[in-house]
Amino acid sequence: MNDDAADSLIPYDEIVQEALRAVVGRVLGEVEETGTLPGDHHFYITFKTRAAGVDIPTHLSERFPDEMTIVIQNRFWDLKVGDAGFEVGLSFNQAPARLVIPFAAVTGFVDPAVNFALQFQAQVEEGGLQDHDEAENDHPVAEPVEDGSNVVSVDFSRKK
Repeated sequence: MNDDAADSLIPYDEIVQEALRAVVGRVLGEVEETGTLPGDHHFYITFKTRAAGVDIPTHLSERFPDEMTIVIQNRFWDLKVGDAGFEVGLSFNQAPARLVIPFAAVTGFVDPAVNFALQFQAQVEEGGLQDHDEAENDHPVAEPVEDGSNVVSVDFSRKK
């Protein structure tokens, strides 16, 4: 067999990324419908702050110039979910803020209550990802999944 895989004319990596981001949309949509999080479920959502369509307050984009993690748990309001993204009200240092986040900007989704996580391939420049501060909205930061159970990590690196 030949080690050089043929270049696909079907964008499988994009299709899979889109399908996995749809999981985030469906979960958030169910929360929107019921108006509450079921049981102990809560979500940590990481997204690119400078991605197209992201609309967050200026002080947050200045503080988190590359990536930010938000917490959907006890103190959120006006969750609205659409086909392309969602918007939500959150509190940052006791100040309310409205965030609009396209699903295409989401790079991570974690539900620590059931040890479930999705990580999405980020499109970055050659310099790689920059370090960023953790979110300081009014909830704790997600604990990393240590044993890897229920974690879906998608990496579509191609050999050239």
